[in-house]
Amino acid sequence: IHFYKREKKVEKKTCQKKGSRMRIAIEGCTHGELEKTYQTIQQIEEQEGGKVDLLLCCGDFQSTRNLSDLACMACPDKYKSMCSFYKYYSGEAIAPVLTIFIGGNHEASNYLQELAYGGWVAPNIYYLGYAGVVNVNGVRIGGLSGIYKGFDYLHGHFEKPPYDDNSIRSAYHVRNVEVFRLKQLAGNSPDIMMSHDWPRSVYKHGNVEKLLRYKKHFREEVEQDRLGSPPAKDIMDTLQPEFWFSAHLHCKFAAVVPHVETNKSTKFLALDKCLPRRQFLQVVTVGPPVTNDEVILKYCPAWLAVLKSTAHLLSVERKPRYTPGPGSAERWDFRPTEDEIEEIEKLFKNDFEIPYNFEQTALSYKPTGERLNMRQVPKPQATTNSQTTILCTKLGILDPMALLLGRAGTGLGGKSNVTLSSWGAGGEGRKKVEEPADNTDHKVFKINEKDCEPTKKVAPLAIPAPKVNSSNDDFLAVLDTIGGESKSDTKTMDDLFVIDKSSDTAEVSAGQDEAPEEPVKKLKRRNAALYATD
Repeated sequence: IHFYKREKKVEKKTCQKKGSRMRIAIEGCTHGELEKTYQTIQQIEEQEGGKVDLLLCCGDFQSTRNLSDLACMACPDKYKSMCSFYKYYSGEAIAPVLTIFIGGNHEASNYLQELAYGGWVAPNIYYLGYAGVVNVNGVRIGGLSGIYKGFDYLHGHFEKPPYDDNSIRSAYHVRNVEVFRLKQLAGNSPDIMMSHDWPRSVYKHGNVEKLLRYKKHFREEVEQDRLGSPPAKDIMDTLQPEFWFSAHLHCKFAAVVPHVETNKSTKFLALDKCLPRRQFLQVVTVGPPVTNDEVILKYCPAWLAVLKSTAHLLSVERKPRYTPGPGSAERWDFRPTEDEIEEIEKLFKNDFEIPYNFEQTALSYKPTGERLNMRQVPKPQATTNSQTTILCTKLGILDPMALLLGRAGTGLGGKSNVTLSSWGAGGEGRKKVEEPADNTDHKVFKINEKDCEPTKKVAPLAIPAPKVNSSNDDFLAVLDTIGGESKSDTKTMDDLFVIDKSSDTAEVSAGQDEAPEEPVKKLKRRNAALYATD
């Protein structure tokens, strides 16, 4: 059953006429208030007498299924609330309109990390992933999740649940690889782009004085030209889409951004958060005429081609990972070629409709009427999602979460032995080719088998067991904090460190289950008088 398809049996006053363009509702920050959002859309349909075909949410969606998801949202506990998403996740309620959203800085990051390349979070509700582009009835819609922070921009997606105080925030920070991928769609840009952050300097093309009257604390950032996201501006300047929608700053602001080189312009609109008497929702008419009564969600072949060709750029380590650029020895222009598009068409057999393969992967919240006590809520563990596994297997790419967990899956042509250490900070899932030390031409060197001597096996390092009560799990946890490795790599850890308990047991038995007494330190004669008692 395709829940995302529109119901055909609707009242005449709300039925969209054939041949008319799609009516898309744009929302700023949802903050989990789905029931109120859909009620507002219903009121608009009744007042204007037309059907809203699609809802786009620009972040802070808060897709919290249960209290463990809520614990992964970065905000003080006193502001945390389950809101209403869990009802749509459990099936208690069904979204009346196809809903597409991006991530912001208040999200159930553990759930969204399972869907790095996008997927269904609930029936009729679709997440675009870290970055993504889809096609809805001929309208191509792209999005960039998260907010920009320069100190995490070059890092890989190293975070995984359970989060600490730092990773719970860095999990939603924008990374350069997603920005690089979106820029490859230059010349074939989406019609609509969404970002949670405003693009940097976009306020210069609107009524900035009105903005500063409403948001006085923006003045310093505006005067220093620091308001907004530089990567989002870079994407806007490169793709030059017809529409760009944002949220995050909790105010409505409109602007028209000109692109002098191409004589094009981008209509920018930012909206408020979902609260009474706030401007958080607006309906726009976009795209070609709709010829049927269904809204069909499809993959974008060009975006899939970019994901496949840039798979080697993936990084899941907390180290800088630079994307290639002009002058690089490797390929740096990944704009999809005709051959790459044909390969994607063969892989998907020209059927790009996104399958409805949603599955509940966690228990849904059940209200008890009691006040929430987040201190007693257990933190969730990292897990993969079958939707991402299916897409990665089809494209031959790796799932970032599976890579973090040491379960790379069947990406990269069916190779399942790819681990975090082999993928590395450079993100190569293929063989590494060492560059020559000098500037001489590349030559092929033949290795004489006689010169190759077998290396001697080095015995593992033996560490005596500690005297205090401790477990191997605690030891691995300490190693995890030092080396940044995942706990799933227990086999590797056991090979490197062997706890020798036999010698320690022998010492205890020789001493009749008692530890030997330590010798008493004797004071020198010149100091004895100081401590002598009368």
